[in-house]
Amino acid sequence: MTQPASRTDLPPPAVILAGGLARRMGGGDKPLLPLGGRPVLAHVLDRLRPQAGAVALNANGDPARLAGFGLPVLADSLPDRPGPLAGVLVAMDWAAALGAAQVLTVPGDSPFLPADLVQRLIAARGPQGLALAATREADGTLRDHPVCALWPVALRGALAAALARDERRVRAFTEAHAPGRAVWDAGRADPFANLNTPEDLARAEARLAAL
Repeated sequence: MTQPASRTDLPPPAVILAGGLARRMGGGDKPLLPLGGRPVLAHVLDRLRPQAGAVALNANGDPARLAGFGLPVLADSLPDRPGPLAGVLVAMDWAAALGAAQVLTVPGDSPFLPADLVQRLIAARGPQGLALAATREADGTLRDHPVCALWPVALRGALAAALARDERRVRAFTEAHAPGRAVWDAGRADPFANLNTPEDLARAEARLAAL
């Protein structure tokens, strides 16, 4: 079957990397933790849907637990859960099947993503089309958020080859492909704050209440 031509003038499809386990919170799926009376994943979708095209979830295990969101659930195509890059690869494969030239990935435990995420990542793309989100800390240093990124589908062969060599570090792969960076100030309200501990969740509850 002939694949549709790639488009770069449409909002990119997006894949939420939703497989994070809440080990420091007692187990389970972090994106399904309650925040403000709704799953964390619902807040991620609220931020993402206005600026992306089609949306899917990357998660392993029984997809039924995510059925309530009405989204495609994409399991890793590689065994043994080799980490976030496996989710990026399946995102690229899914986007390629849609005829997209690029795909956005975001973590499933970041409920405060910026409303201009896609716009600024597109503007920041490097020479190979890769763009990462980053924040500037109070001391001026930059902190990358490499799973929150815009990936050119053209890199999926290189990514598959890297994973076949058991190269699993997201930063190592991105730095090999000349990424651009879209930079936000972290300040007191980091748009990429994620939830790793009960304290993080409590801070997110307070931040959500303030909004």
